[in-house]
Amino acid sequence: MLLDTAPRRSGVLDALHRIGALARHNLIIRLRDPGQMISYVAMPMVLMLVLKPLYVRALDQGAAQVATGLMVMFSVFAISMAGNAILSERTWRTWDRLRASRAPASELLIGKTLPLFAVMIAQQVILIVYGCLAIGLPVPPSPPLVLLAIVIWAFALLSLGAALATLVRSHGELSVITDVGALTLSALGGALVPLSIMPGWAQTAAHASPGYYALDMMQAAVRGDAAGIAPSAAVLLALGLAAGAFAARRLARGWGRGGLL
Repeated sequence: MLLDTAPRRSGVLDALHRIGALARHNLIIRLRDPGQMISYVAMPMVLMLVLKPLYVRALDQGAAQVATGLMVMFSVFAISMAGNAILSERTWRTWDRLRASRAPASELLIGKTLPLFAVMIAQQVILIVYGCLAIGLPVPPSPPLVLLAIVIWAFALLSLGAALATLVRSHGELSVITDVGALTLSALGGALVPLSIMPGWAQTAAHASPGYYALDMMQAAVRGDAAGIAPSAAVLLALGLAAGAFAARRLARGWGRGGLL
């Protein structure tokens, strides 16, 4: 039994070493160009302040709607960061070099997206804290529940961004899809206007939007409703796993080669 477990332990350590090297490299790249990260934190802060009076007067839970809605919306915009992290390697013609290394596609995917995972979690935590301090969002009775919801949503977004990066052929195409998609999915999900006052067709279409489940999960987490987050969390986890598996399969089969651009 000892002979069987030693190679596995060594293999795991090797994998962690490769993932760590990729993650450190991508973290350095991200820190050298933080403009996109800063904008996805600063813009919702400004919009929360501007829109707060309107939401508070129009809705009973106006502070919760504006804080969680804008947080979900601008976290969806962050899909482009995940997509660009992979697409940049293709445009730099360095992706084939990574694929030639000992790291399998799953390790490459984790190493590329792990720093962004931390960035997305930090973005949403900052906006929740800001909502409590400046917007009047009630302090969540269960912060670990809110953190769990944030982690699940960040995982789903990263997986979607990675899958999208294996399909598009240029940064311009990625930008169009992510910008239009973020607005559409967020609006349909009730991030801007509560679902209850949207047209009937929009209420029906909302169930096809990841933003709907993210907002439902986040609002339940802010209320401290552990049972309430379960259905939406299950949908987002399934979506994230499916998108992540799709991205890993595309990359493993060479469908993400730089030569395709």
